[in-house]
Amino acid sequence: MNKKHYQLPLIFSILLNLFVPLASAETTAIVGGTVVDLEGKSPISDAVILVEGDKITAIGKADDVNIPANAERIDASGNWLIPGLMNMHVHLGLILPGKMKAQLANESEAALALRMADAARNVLQAGVTTIRLPGDTAHADIALDRAIKKGQAIGPRIYSAGEAVTITGGHGSKKNGKANFDGPYELVKEARSQIMAGAKWVKILISGGIATDGGGLAAALMTPEEINAVVDAAHRFGAKVAAHSGSSVATSIAVDAGIDSIEHGYFLDEKTLRKMKKHGTYLVPTIVVSQPATEPFFKKIGSPAWYLKRRNEAGKAHFQALKTAIKVGVNIALGTDQLPHEPNDGTTATAREAQYYVEAGMTPLQALRSATIETAKLLGAEDQIGSLEVGKFADIVAVDMDPTEDIKALRNIQLVMKGGAVYRNKLGQ
Repeated sequence: MNKKHYQLPLIFSILLNLFVPLASAETTAIVGGTVVDLEGKSPISDAVILVEGDKITAIGKADDVNIPANAERIDASGNWLIPGLMNMHVHLGLILPGKMKAQLANESEAALALRMADAARNVLQAGVTTIRLPGDTAHADIALDRAIKKGQAIGPRIYSAGEAVTITGGHGSKKNGKANFDGPYELVKEARSQIMAGAKWVKILISGGIATDGGGLAAALMTPEEINAVVDAAHRFGAKVAAHSGSSVATSIAVDAGIDSIEHGYFLDEKTLRKMKKHGTYLVPTIVVSQPATEPFFKKIGSPAWYLKRRNEAGKAHFQALKTAIKVGVNIALGTDQLPHEPNDGTTATAREAQYYVEAGMTPLQALRSATIETAKLLGAEDQIGSLEVGKFADIVAVDMDPTEDIKALRNIQLVMKGGAVYRNKLGQ
């Protein structure tokens, strides 16, 4: 690996004094709010959530929780308390075709690192405390994750797939002399290289994609032997595998291989979705990228005509696939394929994604779970994050209305706490 990749945390360290949490008391009591129950049980009104260090130590009615005299109190009266939101398809170094790609054509790794660090800070402001990066550039996300853990930068918890493993001519395939990988042996070696670099996931691209001018969205571009080899190799190292796929044929092969998640699913049919349901395979829909409400974003960044055409052509089938997935009960974890905080339709990409799930057939509670406990299960981290429980990390968000009644509550984030530190507080304003 290029030695420059190991120097990236030094760049993040300059951000430490620029972006600090609003509060990080040893003991904090969030009082007066209503704690939402993700299992559909009655919420806890006039609640106290006691936080010591970075963990939740007590949750209950005000009369049942003893608040230490030295605790800092945060009054959440009139607000609903939910776990920190999660987004499972984020590219902090995102570059899309058109004006954006032209502007960033000569971006250095130092500039990339700073751009990603700034994005990570904004992710937290949007109430998203955990993200998964299914493929980014130069392992800058792995370096950023280490910097955040050391306190050298501000951002969410990061689960990384390192750099996406691409095949020649496929979606996302690298140009300008950079390596692609073909055949089971090359792909296995590259998957192991990403894991050795620190990736906990491996990302493969098994069909065409919207952002690549060539290769059908529904075409199965990676062979069964290639898919099976990568999944087997990654699982042997304890890593999970995510597959970009709009293809029912490719997805069916990947599900049989034991893939952990399918990203997008533009043209998935009911037969394939039922197979995903049977195997417990997760779908990360990223529906926000193909629907009409978000088209102004793509025009703003100067997307070329061919890109908008592919996006619009996929939109109706993509939404139908999501509706069918919800109907048959496929595991769904929220992901946007946009920056989680990206403005869309008067809100963030994350909030709009969840709203689309309700429009496609979920209840508001199911949509909220897709952004919290279901995402935690996909990551294999449900013992640490994803719900408000004693012993878990104090990743807590407050909204000003009940999200189990109206998912649009996610449009109005009032408080953001990650690991006991407050990064946003609009309560009482």
